[in-house]
Order: sequence, then structure tokens, then C-alpha cells
Amino acid sequence: MLIETDASASRLRSHRARAMMPPLRRLLGDTGPHPPWDDSAPIRAELFSVERLEEHARSLAAAQGVTPGERNGASLAKRLAENEAVLFAAYRDIAEAVDTGAAITPAAEWLIDNFHLVEKQIRDIRADLPAGYYRQLPKLADGPFVGYPRVFGLAWALVAHTDSLFDPEVLRRYLRAYQEMQPLTIGELWAVAITLRIVLVENLRRIAKRVTDSRAGRRDADEAADRLLGAGGRVAESAEAVLPSRAQTPFPDSFLVQLVHRLRDQDPGIASALFWLDEQLARQETTADAVVREEHQRQVGGSVTVRNIITSMRLISDVDWTELFERVSLVDEVFKAGSRFQEMDFSTRNLYRSAVEELARGSKLNELEVAHAAVAAAARALSVRLRRA
Repeated sequence: MLIETDASASRLRSHRARAMMPPLRRLLGDTGPHPPWDDSAPIRAELFSVERLEEHARSLAAAQGVTPGERNGASLAKRLAENEAVLFAAYRDIAEAVDTGAAITPAAEWLIDNFHLVEKQIRDIRADLPAGYYRQLPKLADGPFVGYPRVFGLAWALVAHTDSLFDPEVLRRYLRAYQEMQPLTIGELWAVAITLRIVLVENLRRIAKRVTDSRAGRRDADEAADRLLGAGGRVAESAEAVLPSRAQTPFPDSFLVQLVHRLRDQDPGIASALFWLDEQLARQETTADAVVREEHQRQVGGSVTVRNIITSMRLISDVDWTELFERVSLVDEVFKAGSRFQEMDFSTRNLYRSAVEELARGSKLNELEVAHAAVAAAARALSVRLRRA
């Protein structure tokens, strides 16, 4: 089976060590802030049930601190542009492979077959992400997402613990659980949809980059094997002429796996090349069987994640986000309980919400407190009017 990642065995062990950390500690970043882009690994953590996700949301809400007031925060638009460039490069690389008749991985098939959907998602995000879109949203005060909107950290955690598989009911319960501990603003709730799309594109970029890096590793291994074996009518070269005596950095797993595949069961004349390969594997603290097995497992995981991302992109486009918003908005609940808010049309209800946002920004009250105050004031006015009648 073809392999789609270029992570070395040592990087895999490092990734496993991080995966053993409690999810909350990883998300909040005990060891100091690091930009979320520093790690090129897929956004994937322990798979949670919906009940475990609700528990995780409450833990996040209890632990996360936000900065007061309005701040510009870090730019998500810049990262989106970088992701777009990487995805287009991956698409071109895969398309070239298909044109030449080369085999491609299942993840690459998912990407190239659905790239029109990916392009549309990026266009929609760019259209809905004007300058300053996140400026008024609460920003995280610490951790790897410091300076980024709180809703970005929330979306990242949801994507990680669902392996990028979107479910609107799971999202509703996740947001409701978070707000049992800490309310989200009206702006944050409206931003959930576009933020989920941003994180999904980020995750797809990471896997797409691995696809192209893996192809490059396999090409390098094929070139080395051709020289060692004298393929295509060329004169076979010695291992000393083809392979470095001592590599300064670990070789990509894709290179090692392809070289194992090409050199196994070959003429004894390449014994020195096999010895070099065994020595290199030992230096990277792995074996031929182990590196092939681990790469296969990661290839299967990558294929599942890409499939989930594509499926989620379709689902997100089909969701009635107005309906979902109104099912998770605590401000809406306050108005529904104290007035005939639910009987109004959407435009009128949205005017109420906009007024709450504006009043909260200009006062020391939060949005929930403004909503409660508005309902109480309306009740007092009605009581006075009834007494005068």
C-alpha cells in the first residue's frame, strides 16, 4: 500500500508522547504559548463520545481566560491564504501523478475528486471573513491560542476530538455544555460556522502537505534504488556512491519504506545497501517491519480524516445555522422566557440581539445581564401600564 506521510520514526515517538498528555493540558498549553501552526501534525486527538465532549467543553470553559475589551488579535486570513497555496500545490502534484499514471493514496484520491468543494469552501470563508471580523470577539489570554478568538480554540478542540467529523447535534450539545460554565457572546455563536470551516481547511492542508512530501520521499527512494539496481539499462552503482555515509538528519519514513520495498529480495550484490538501510533504521530507533506497519497505520488514519473533512464541509454548507444559533443562544432563552420574543419574525429577533450587543459594548454589563435587564424593564413598564388601565 502507498504511504502518505513523511514523518520520521523519531517524530512519531514525539507525537505519541504529546498524545499521552491530557487533552485539556494540551489545548491550554502549560509550557507556554506557541502558535498553533508550529505543529504540522493533523488536528487529531483522542476520539470522544458526545458525553465526553460535553465534559471537555465544561473543563475548557472553567479553565480558559479571555482578555477584556476589543483587540485585533492574530490574523486568520493570512493563514487561510497560506493554506490555500499549499492545497493548490498539493492538487497540482496529485494531478500530475494521475496524468502520468502513477498510483496515488486514498487520501489523495479524496482530495483531487473533491477539490471543487474545497475551493468553494475557501472562497466562502474569504467572502465571510472581512478585515476585523474577529476584532470584537473575546480573545484567549494564554495557551497556544493566545490572541486568537476563544471560539477558534473551541472549534479546534471539537475538530480534534471528533476526527473532523461534523454533527450539528453534537455541536449543539458541545456549545450548550460550554455555556453551563461560561456564556458565549452573540458574535461568537454566529462565528462558529466560519471558524469550523477555517479549522477544517487547516487540517486538510496538513494532510495534503504530507501527501506531497511523501510523494517526494518515494521519488527520491526510487531514484536511489534505480541507481543501485541498474534499472533502465544503466550501470549499477555502489551503495557508497548513492547513499550518504552518515545522514545529518533522519530520512523521511516514506523514503525508508519505499527503499525497503525496492531492495528486499534483490540480488546479494546490494548487501551493502541493505546494511546501510538497516543501520539507518537502527539510528532512527526503528526496524523495517515497524516503519512499514506504522506508516500503513498513519496512511489509513489520514484517509479517514480527509474523508471526514470532505463530508463535514458538505454538511456545514447544508446546516440551517440560524436555527442552530437560536437553539444555543442564552440571550434568546432570556427573551423567550420573559416576552413574546419567539412569536416575532427572525429580522425582529435579530434587531433585539443587535441592540443587546451594542448596549453590552457600551456598558459594564455582559450580554446576558443586558437581556435580563431589558426583560425586567419591560415587565415593570407593563405592570405600571396595567395599574393605570
